[in-house]
Amino acid sequence: MRARRRTTVLAASLVLALGAGPLAAPAFAASAPAAAHTTTTGLDTKALKAALKGLPDQDATAALVRVGGTDGTWRCSAGVHDLASGRAADPDARFRAGSTTKVVTAAVVLQLAAEGEVRLDRPVQHYLPGLLTRDFRPITVRQLLNHTSGIQPGKALGDSFEEVYAHRFDTLTPQEVVASAVAKGPEFRPGRKQHYLNINYTILGLLIEKVTGHSYASEATRRVLLPAGMRDTYFPGTDPTIRGPHNHGYQAVKRADGTTEFVDVTDWNHADRWAAGDMISTTADLEHLLTHLFRGDLVPPPQLKEMFTVPKGIKGATMSAGLQRFEFEGRVYWLKSGARYGYGTVIAATRDLSRTLVVSVGATDAKSEAMNPVTERIARAALK
Repeated sequence: MRARRRTTVLAASLVLALGAGPLAAPAFAASAPAAAHTTTTGLDTKALKAALKGLPDQDATAALVRVGGTDGTWRCSAGVHDLASGRAADPDARFRAGSTTKVVTAAVVLQLAAEGEVRLDRPVQHYLPGLLTRDFRPITVRQLLNHTSGIQPGKALGDSFEEVYAHRFDTLTPQEVVASAVAKGPEFRPGRKQHYLNINYTILGLLIEKVTGHSYASEATRRVLLPAGMRDTYFPGTDPTIRGPHNHGYQAVKRADGTTEFVDVTDWNHADRWAAGDMISTTADLEHLLTHLFRGDLVPPPQLKEMFTVPKGIKGATMSAGLQRFEFEGRVYWLKSGARYGYGTVIAATRDLSRTLVVSVGATDAKSEAMNPVTERIARAALK
């Protein structure tokens, strides 16, 4: 993720923090939404179905949606598996879940805190000596979790889509990303501001490995994925492919002649996103994550409070440990969004799990500052 806040506004009060060569802009043939396993108590299914009409379109090639909770359940998919064949999207497909990875990383760190292996108010310099230079004041583990560290973003493989696409199979290691961030010096004094950045969770990944003596992927799998029943979720590392059933992802690219082409971005090495955003998952698995996490199955109650606590005294702060707080139509939700080229993801739930939402959209401009219109329509319909 570049040095910017990956959140956008849904209505006035809702904050929600996408191989082959290019395809010419297709004449989209919309597919009818395919719904199953539905109980409608408390849900506006008419609005939900309307939100998915017309896919694929210029904004999204597919959408996979799961609405759950005590208010009722609704499952639906729309769009296509790929633009070339035009066959229906696979509702059980795997996809790049982007920054929803941070929820898993936060849960692992909080487990370590519960075990006494990590203290949230202790500086990260204690656990990773030599990682930060003397230019940095002490930065606590908690400040990494809630994005108040003041560490600047690390380097990427380019600034434009064209640049990063050309390097999509190259490997940029987390260590290189951190080293480049440290070389810039601090952005602000720790605890004074909140700036949502991947670098905080990249460093937390290093902390997890140092404290446990095991790889981030193995610890996250053992501590979170398996207990939550996330059987179709994994960390790809440097493998650029998505293993198992998956729908293709595309990026819309404007050409010099004014036309739009859709570049297949399904295969991509996102190793540099690592503990901050390199998880592959499914909507069912992310629903399991929400349910087990909020119920307290993964993190003990004293530490779980960190995920529902926004730092006080910081203007505009909305991020907690791994999640983001927002209010919409009289309800408080806790969410996390994620974006990789070709794929946009949102998970959200009320604290009591009366309403949950998991949506994966084949966003054709997932890295845009503006919310994807299809995602916005789904969120409005699901959370009202």
